[in-house]
Amino acid sequence: MNFNIITLGCKVNQYESQTMAEILRDNGFEQSDDKNRADITIINTCTVTAVSDAKNRKLIHKTRRNNPNGIVILTGCMPQAFPERTQDFEDCDIVLGNKRRGDIVQIIDEYMHNRTKLIRIEPHDNKNAEYEELSVTGFDGHTRAFIKIEDGCNRFCSYCIIPYSRGRVRSKNLEALRFEIANIAAKGYREVVLVGINLSAYGQGEDYDLADAVELCCSFDGIDRVRLGSFEPEMMYDSLIRRFAKQPKFCPQFHLSLQSGSDGTLKRMRRQYNSAEYMKIVNDLRQNFDNPSITTDVMVGFAGETAKEFEESLSFVEKVGFSKVHIFPYSRRAGTLADKMDNHIDSKTKDIRVEKMTKLADKLRRDFLKSQVGLVEGVLVERLRDGGYYEGYTMNYTPVHIISNADITGKIVNVRITGTFDDHCIGELV
Repeated sequence: MNFNIITLGCKVNQYESQTMAEILRDNGFEQSDDKNRADITIINTCTVTAVSDAKNRKLIHKTRRNNPNGIVILTGCMPQAFPERTQDFEDCDIVLGNKRRGDIVQIIDEYMHNRTKLIRIEPHDNKNAEYEELSVTGFDGHTRAFIKIEDGCNRFCSYCIIPYSRGRVRSKNLEALRFEIANIAAKGYREVVLVGINLSAYGQGEDYDLADAVELCCSFDGIDRVRLGSFEPEMMYDSLIRRFAKQPKFCPQFHLSLQSGSDGTLKRMRRQYNSAEYMKIVNDLRQNFDNPSITTDVMVGFAGETAKEFEESLSFVEKVGFSKVHIFPYSRRAGTLADKMDNHIDSKTKDIRVEKMTKLADKLRRDFLKSQVGLVEGVLVERLRDGGYYEGYTMNYTPVHIISNADITGKIVNVRITGTFDDHCIGELV
């Protein structure tokens, strides 16, 4: 039998899809050559916004139309967060939450034996939460490998459903991480990216922390770069920053989720920092690393966001001078505190604010790319593009396009950055 896996959402979901693909292949299943048709289709969902759920439902219906006789499996955050919404599962044969993905083969076998819909959504045991021991040996179609080391979140921001879909914080132990990195290094991957639902909470309640994980990964021969996924700023302690800075393989790219630059909005969001504390972390990073890249997420139009608060957020984003900003309008989420708040912002106002924030973000992006011109940087080359140029990334995740007569895919090459174009830099081999 063959299979497809369709992945929506974050890098954690991508990692979990990769683990399921490896398990299936190890048990005799084959990846389908047709992206739209397969004997088995697994849809790994995201539920971070109401828009995400709408995409999930549309994809489920499309998959069933394309595969009327195939097995459709729904998994991920949507069924885990909303197990009561059985109307969303009608076109699915198997429904799994965010547990037991390691048993995917046995669950498929059970369905094939009985041909009866299976719904396996187990509630999280938040008092005795255990980390789901999954691992990968590679990462299909990627030069870098994403390694999930943390799951769950204890923070309960007022707009967020993720603690309900992912449970409480739990971490991959260092020995399991050592085994996984050894396999990744043996396959020739030069870079690993550590990811988690709340990556900054890695090791919470244990006798290790995120710096231990970074140092372990950096110790492997063959691994030349270690990068972090999205990070919560209030957990970026001085001691962590100093330990990261001692590792030559550590990539100085920091995606510090901001959400808003207004203290009033941050308080309603139940974020655990204010703008001054966030700025201190940014300054500490810039003092400890040469040429760091600091990126972020900004939410526009959160419940009760006044015109003054939006302007405060806009001003703060400009003050920080991010290298890239991901902007999205607030989307109401049933089951969250924010959904019950007063003074929700109308769509037209949100659209105007998104446009204004985007205009600033585009300027900051151009300024950052221009600041890289003249530097000589190592670039990990990912692919050859149709235009005849190679594309890769520097340590601080600046995208660079390079012309080369030799095949440099998968190599780290020294490049002088000579200019910028659109959302990337142009470089020449040194």
